[in-house]
Amino acid sequence: MATDTRPTMSVPITKPSLTEEEAQAPLESIRSGWVTQGPKVVEFEKAIANYVGAAEGIATSSCTTALHMALVGLGVGAGDEVIVPSFSFIASANVILYTGATVVFADIDPRTYNVDPADVERKVTSRTKAILPVDQIGLTCDMDAINQIARDRGLVVVEDAAPTIGEKYKGRMVGANAEAVCFSFHPRKVITTGEGGMIMTNDSALATRLRTLRQHGMNVSDLARHNADRVIIEEYKELGFNYRMTDIQASIGIVQVRRLPELLRQRRERAARYNAELPRIRGISIPFVPKYAEHTYQSYCVRLTAECRLDREELMTNLLRRGIATRRGVMASHLEDVYVKRYGKVHLPVTEEATRTTMLIPLYASMTDDEQSYVIDALREELGAA
Repeated sequence: MATDTRPTMSVPITKPSLTEEEAQAPLESIRSGWVTQGPKVVEFEKAIANYVGAAEGIATSSCTTALHMALVGLGVGAGDEVIVPSFSFIASANVILYTGATVVFADIDPRTYNVDPADVERKVTSRTKAILPVDQIGLTCDMDAINQIARDRGLVVVEDAAPTIGEKYKGRMVGANAEAVCFSFHPRKVITTGEGGMIMTNDSALATRLRTLRQHGMNVSDLARHNADRVIIEEYKELGFNYRMTDIQASIGIVQVRRLPELLRQRRERAARYNAELPRIRGISIPFVPKYAEHTYQSYCVRLTAECRLDREELMTNLLRRGIATRRGVMASHLEDVYVKRYGKVHLPVTEEATRTTMLIPLYASMTDDEQSYVIDALREELGAA
């Protein structure tokens, strides 16, 4: 292995793209005294809905709470089964347990890492209530195939689109291709509000119920009550949650969504450079993007092939010593104790192979050419030329 004599550069796995405009955005809310869920949340919801072409947006405290609330709003509960890929952050499965329903894990497509519709269909039983496909790493699922299974079997679909805001599926923006579509605004995502999420839907009745559920089941919003010209005594007719976004967060999000096209362009340019240069390094396979989809490249996921001369953990350690942060590709939730103890050993061969051999390398909108060159050169020096 070649010795790197250059000064070590520090390259994070990711970082949010925030400017002085985002820093100044919360001032209006702070000065007004309205810092919880209020007018800025409404404005942010409309901005996202308009961008993705959905009728309604319901802002939440995270994508996890968005997924949980969407399932509850669509009637998922004890005695039901929900099909979900294991190859995802564990929240995708956990939200099903929160409802009292049973998690049924499905395997993934070996190229896209998204849930395999054929395996979804095999897992449907008389107790299946919903399918929860996950747009993994920034690539949308084959939603037409998933929706067709749902229509044929009388199921509902909640799309975990945490990393895919701004992406298109067969020419349609992600955000209106299921009964409920949930975005994340965590700092690792394309745009951020710090923490935060949003449910998109074209069902106005569902949107009304979700807005009630997110504020403890209160039948009137704080904003409506405070703007009313008469006293309103609120009522609580069902059990709800405290899943609200704040106006401080939403004010940052309003700026971020205006910048979304540029942030996506920057990510895709950096991904295109990786796509061009990494195939010349031994033992690395680059992401596959099917013709029906784009990719937001929330993360850049490589696969280590049989030709890779280092195992993944050794490679990650060597890169860390050079100042380059990496992460394992994606976890396999069915292998975690919380699920093994509930359901025993479930065998998902494609998922298990992918979770052993994938790795995330640095990619973010503000990544410089020098930073990316440093990552590419380090991989070449560690693994050799193809």
